[in-house]
Amino acid sequence: QVQLAESGGGSVQAGGSLRLSCAASGRTASWTMGWFRQAPGKEREFVGVMRCCGTSTHYADSVKGRFTISRDNAENTMYLQMTSLKPEDTAVYYCVYDNSRIILSALRLGDQYDNWGQGTQVTVSS
Repeated sequence: QVQLAESGGGSVQAGGSLRLSCAASGRTASWTMGWFRQAPGKEREFVGVMRCCGTSTHYADSVKGRFTISRDNAENTMYLQMTSLKPEDTAVYYCVYDNSRIILSALRLGDQYDNWGQGTQVTVSS
């Protein structure tokens, strides 16, 4: 089991930026790691992920071009750089990790990921 610890949430005005971090406690030979979010009264939503073992990333259409996922392999930490934030980005953001390279067609399915962080709140005001 990989433990995940998120940080970096907060409040920002529309158009602003935030960077979330997710530190993983362990390493596996293969992995998929990234972010989901859930707004009040809404279903959990895929944000984006990176898959082992290159740097290929996959994003939801709603964040493409505004959010960027990166990973520091030495620190075993993933980042979500969020720019041009909108009020509709307001949500609790969850870091996810699975010890397999999830196939493309299943990346958006939350039940594919065995490990979830505790979540960090992001609030964007208009």
